[in-house]
Amino acid sequence: MPYAMSLAGLDPSGGAGLLADIKTFEAWHLRGLGVCTALTVQTDSEFLGVEWISADNIIAQALPLVQQYPVDYCKIGIVSHPETIAEVIAALRAVRPGIAFVLDPVLRASAGYVFHNAIHAHWASVLPSLTLLTPNYDEAVAMSGLPDGETGAKAMAQHCAVLLKGGHRPLKPGVDTLFHQDSATDFAPVASNAFPKHGSGCVLSAAITAALASGLPLEAACSAGKDYTYRYLVSSPELVGWHAPERKHIRQIPD
Repeated sequence: MPYAMSLAGLDPSGGAGLLADIKTFEAWHLRGLGVCTALTVQTDSEFLGVEWISADNIIAQALPLVQQYPVDYCKIGIVSHPETIAEVIAALRAVRPGIAFVLDPVLRASAGYVFHNAIHAHWASVLPSLTLLTPNYDEAVAMSGLPDGETGAKAMAQHCAVLLKGGHRPLKPGVDTLFHQDSATDFAPVASNAFPKHGSGCVLSAAITAALASGLPLEAACSAGKDYTYRYLVSSPELVGWHAPERKHIRQIPD
């Protein structure tokens, strides 16, 4: 079984962050390794607080894992600041040079809690170290410093591939767009019968990471990750869904 690692916050509800990532990895038949970047106080509908884990502590957790296990892909979720992300990536690459990183840049909780107000200049040193960035529209604006998400995603795609999520896009609602090497590929919504879910962005980025670790190329991995997330969204009407084992790495609408 391939390995994948998550660096993410501990959400006690299990719907987002580290626990959701590990559930997703295992549904993709991967061995999921987890490193805690933050201790959160939250439910699936309310965010009450966070205690950040330092860069040194994150590195101390992660180094033994990349030293012992063949980890080629790592998903990153909430971290206290971009400078912490850069420090962690550098430390892990020093031990495992080929490791690839997928960053889900969670800047605020769905309940409204703001994690940090890092400006676009703080992200400049992080982007070239990433294989994929998965911002929503507002995150693309904040990270790029540009006035709209599409323009921001295109600009950041000069440094790494960017999957602009469609949840908050004013012109293409529900459409995810992969900006990569001066090209743009749209992924339309699978269907319109999905239920809102706490942590859906975490699940999407983790599913794409799992697809990459399973051997899919980037565009196919984004498509498979979107389909997996759709199945998660329709798995139940509650805010936390169920992770069904991934059966096929092809684009299809589930029964």
